[in-house]
Amino acid sequence: MKSANYSAYIGLDVHKDTIAVAIASPERQGEVRFYGNISSAKDSVIRLMKKLIKLHEPILVCYEAGPTGYGLYRLLLSMNIDCIVVAPSRIPKLSTNKIKNDHRDAVALARLLRAGELVDIWVPDITHEAMRDLVRARSCAKKDTKVAKQRIQSILLRAGKIYEKKMWTVRHRVWLANQSFPLPSQQIAYEHYRQSLEQIENRITQLDQEIDRLLPDWSLNNLVNQLQAFKGVGRTIAISVVAELGDFSRFSNPKQIMAFLGLIPGEYSSGATVRKAGITKAGNVELRRLLYEAAWSYRTNAKVGNWLVTYRPDSVCQEAKDISWKAQQRLCFRYRSLVAKGKKSQVAITAVARELLGFMWDIAVTTQNQRV
Repeated sequence: MKSANYSAYIGLDVHKDTIAVAIASPERQGEVRFYGNISSAKDSVIRLMKKLIKLHEPILVCYEAGPTGYGLYRLLLSMNIDCIVVAPSRIPKLSTNKIKNDHRDAVALARLLRAGELVDIWVPDITHEAMRDLVRARSCAKKDTKVAKQRIQSILLRAGKIYEKKMWTVRHRVWLANQSFPLPSQQIAYEHYRQSLEQIENRITQLDQEIDRLLPDWSLNNLVNQLQAFKGVGRTIAISVVAELGDFSRFSNPKQIMAFLGLIPGEYSSGATVRKAGITKAGNVELRRLLYEAAWSYRTNAKVGNWLVTYRPDSVCQEAKDISWKAQQRLCFRYRSLVAKGKKSQVAITAVARELLGFMWDIAVTTQNQRV
């Protein structure tokens, strides 16, 4: 949170059509009043802010992150108004408060902003936001692919048609195309499922092409290349990690980024009683899944295999390669030692994924310092 002396703290409860506005005086026990509702149109926001600046300059504005995006944030910055976007999950709330409306939400935001109790999020630039939207769209399409394949397998299983060899290869797809059913209605349903899968795969191809087009203009393109130095971290995982986490330098140490993605152990302790729990599972579920996927590569012995030699980008610097090799040696040993102690493979992979994220942070900070 920015440290400055403000004459007023403005809380905005933002919706698609309206914005509820509340104003808190700078004094610790000062007045917090509800200003009213305005239209969310750009002109209305500009008129309101000009009026508030005349009355209270300087001001600090906040609103919750949500489906309306960051357009309001960028508009306020263009007017030289300090603004923060607040993480909704980190807003303090009373369990006894059973009344919720726009009026109360705006007043609560203004009061908490003045008290310094709100946690602001990192706001991406327009290019980064576009890349993140593309990555999320691709992730959704991959999930749709899984559903579409399951539907095809289900209708074939009901008809007693089973493919014994490896599935979804070129040979398997030829076999799928040659399948026929006794009733025309079943054939139509089957072809519908196949066409649906083909359409989804075409969408993924289009999204990959758009990601390739946007990647050179992305300020974090170099970081995407450097992260591919790691074993198990391909282009898709590297782009997804950078798109979701953004600027790694906002985390002062690896433990913060581990906690951000919910990879640290939970705890329920009181007095002399100490109870450990599983990981907190906070943050992005899909990103955590991708880290698990990469971590499975460290079950084998450490070596620079054909995958790293063939598919690692040429732009990977020597420092990133050194960190990658150090990570591979440690993580491969880490997995084997945990399994040897009787830990389940899923628990060991979680520990490997957590430390892999720490090594990613190391590469991000190292390469950034080199550019500076």
